[in-house]
Amino acid sequence: MRRLQDLPLLLLALLLALPVLAILASWLQWNAESAQILREMGSTVLAGYALTSVGLCLAVAVGVAVVGTAAAAAVTLFEFPGRRTLEWALLLPLAIPAYVVAYAYTDFLQFSGPLQSWLRSQFGLEGRVFPEVRTVGGATLVFIFSLYPYVYLLARAALAERAAHLMEAARLLGAPLGRRIRRVALPLARPAVAAGVALALMETLADYGVVSYFGIQTFTTGIYKAWLAMDNRIAAAQLATLLLALVAVLLALEHRAQRKLRFAGDRGAQSGSAEAQPVALAGGARVAAWLVCTVPIVVGFVLPVLFMLRPLAADWSVLPWDRFVQWGFNSLRLGAISAVLAVALALALAFSLRRAPDAVTRGVVRLASLGYAVPGAVIVVGLLLPVGWLQQAAPSSQVGYWVTATAVGIVWAYLVRFVSVALQSMQSGYARIPASFDDSARMLGTAGFALLARVHWPLLKRSAAAAGLLVFVDVMKELPATLVLRPFDSDTLAVVAYQLARDERLGEAALPSLALVLVGLIPVVLLSRTLRGPGERKA
Repeated sequence: MRRLQDLPLLLLALLLALPVLAILASWLQWNAESAQILREMGSTVLAGYALTSVGLCLAVAVGVAVVGTAAAAAVTLFEFPGRRTLEWALLLPLAIPAYVVAYAYTDFLQFSGPLQSWLRSQFGLEGRVFPEVRTVGGATLVFIFSLYPYVYLLARAALAERAAHLMEAARLLGAPLGRRIRRVALPLARPAVAAGVALALMETLADYGVVSYFGIQTFTTGIYKAWLAMDNRIAAAQLATLLLALVAVLLALEHRAQRKLRFAGDRGAQSGSAEAQPVALAGGARVAAWLVCTVPIVVGFVLPVLFMLRPLAADWSVLPWDRFVQWGFNSLRLGAISAVLAVALALALAFSLRRAPDAVTRGVVRLASLGYAVPGAVIVVGLLLPVGWLQQAAPSSQVGYWVTATAVGIVWAYLVRFVSVALQSMQSGYARIPASFDDSARMLGTAGFALLARVHWPLLKRSAAAAGLLVFVDVMKELPATLVLRPFDSDTLAVVAYQLARDERLGEAALPSLALVLVGLIPVVLLSRTLRGPGERKA
């Protein structure tokens, strides 16, 4: 009987894991055409894809680690004017998708952009004044200043919880400031930095907008080339397994770092004094701390927003105001539908795990979470692959129509990727509900779904709202899956921003790009309110 109860949950998990499982199963459908394509790519461009992807990831890893850790240490360990404002302002780049940042800088810094044109006219310069923006180096800077908040968030939490009182103890023992930072603060933050770097690299590998717009040949662009240009889904799926393997390695590193972080937190929380205060800075040290915190905000948020506001202020008539409402409605509709379904599915999974936390249920929940951190390009290939198999087996089937010509396919892809985001929030909410509540309810005759409706749901409303908001914003910004699976004449803000930028109509791309920024600001504002501890809020 228990296994029959698990059957709907297992079917749900298989539905969410189907794209990833189909990618892995593509190696079972080996054929001469796909083998020939992979051999040709292996002898020509595959090594370039690998070197570019690895080189980009290494550069981004170093950059986000340095910028994020330095900013976290500055606002946590030191006291200087503006620290309280900067600690939440450092989250603002999270509100802007990386591809929007790329469009903004390209529009302003390119050869025909306003800055180079002004310099040539004012100083009589000829030719290009600045290096080309659309390069691997330019993409690296875009990713660094867009993704460093992942490292900043985790490193700041680690330092705020444990570093202050240990640094105070080291000071009382006579250690100078530099040694306290090197020997106490940075080792404590190392697991958090590793976890944040892994998350940033997963976003880098999953990106399609920046690398496609800059013309950089990575695994993601190679997947689309094998699929769309060479018209071979099997070769695209087999190439996607290489990207999936890289993501799996990063995910394992992130989980390992999180385990170390929790262990360090348990050890560090047992000692110390809550009265330890940040070190007050003066003179050059104060200016350096202020620059460490303000430069990432200016480069990652302020300048891109100003660059996008420029065409709005220059000429409102060139902007597609009439179609903007339709694009916004499509984005809001897909975001709302996906958010509601993701929260419902996450609630069902979390409730099943709460009711029966055995090995079978945990395995099913992990299976449903396989889409976590999987790039949108991989999900799209994995989703259309079984649809193609089914169409070949049953040509009269309407599955292909429902997946590719309606919103079913795109919502399915969103759920595969973002149900895990909602599930994490719901599990956090369940962690705050004592198990004794369930026992008391059962003693009073409330069990099954009545327990969920009458006891759990009233306590999970805030977690459900947070989960829905996170999924909604992620869906609004998602580009690769939306670009391929959207129904006809159902462009979203993300797709339109990409298409206008690709057509070099960067001024018109400013309007949908700014709309995405405004939507992204909502979770950033909510997240900034949770950054300060009780003591800081009182202050």
